[in-house]
Amino acid sequence: MPRITLEDLIRIDYEYVTRRIIDFVRSYIRDSGARGAVIGLSGGVDSSVTAHILVRALGKDNVIGLILPYRTTPPEDIEDAKFVAESLGIKYYYIDIGDIRNAFARSIPVFDEGDRVAAGNLLPRIRMTILYYFANRFNMIVAGTGDKSELLIGYYTKYGDGGVDILPIGDLYKTQVRYLGKYLGLPDRIAFKPSSPRLWEGQTAEGELGIKYEDIDVILHALVDYRMTPEQAAEATGKPIELVQAVWRRVLSTEHKRKPPIVPRLSMRTLGIDWRMPVNKTGVSEFVE
Repeated sequence: MPRITLEDLIRIDYEYVTRRIIDFVRSYIRDSGARGAVIGLSGGVDSSVTAHILVRALGKDNVIGLILPYRTTPPEDIEDAKFVAESLGIKYYYIDIGDIRNAFARSIPVFDEGDRVAAGNLLPRIRMTILYYFANRFNMIVAGTGDKSELLIGYYTKYGDGGVDILPIGDLYKTQVRYLGKYLGLPDRIAFKPSSPRLWEGQTAEGELGIKYEDIDVILHALVDYRMTPEQAAEATGKPIELVQAVWRRVLSTEHKRKPPIVPRLSMRTLGIDWRMPVNKTGVSEFVE
């Protein structure tokens, strides 16, 4: 059984990774007929890395950044988001979403400020609505900023920051994204900033999860990439079995976030079960039996 360590996980070819994602982005934009990409800039490592790659792939004139703070957004995050946009030379818009969010709160009869999750999840859904307005307005696609760690443990808002067209860094674990950020020239204050969706005051990802990303990533690497059982993963990573099982429970319980809505089978060909589009490169529809 292989020994799985964080050092091995972050020891990847970042030059190849960058080229591979750039090719992916260019191909998607070309095939979609869009002229560029819109991205939400939070000042964190994921959005900063994604923005850098988008500019390398599409050029600064074909990328639009949106900075969409709420009162829970720390001033340093706003400044870091502006720093990234200005250092890349992309056009960006600053839109405080406070009035929009508060309009929702006034309009929903059962709105409860004390329900942090329900109230907090309004923010990424409002942001995604604005991102898609810009995408529609300027014939662009929405580039998501989620990484593999977040996607696997479901640490994102369904139809909020999870509702995007592409996920350029979606096959990189959080710790790998941090070192890719260093490779791309991000300052340490951004590359190694504690991650947080900032949905409520004082929220941090690791504080809410109760596990460091360094531990999450090696455990996920064992469970997902090596397809180990929790017991095998605990042995291979040296992490307590209780920690491994807690991560695995998150993966299993958030599977619904990674799937399209389920359709009951009623006909010969059911969407999402045995009918898949688009057509392949030969122009022939692909049937899945």
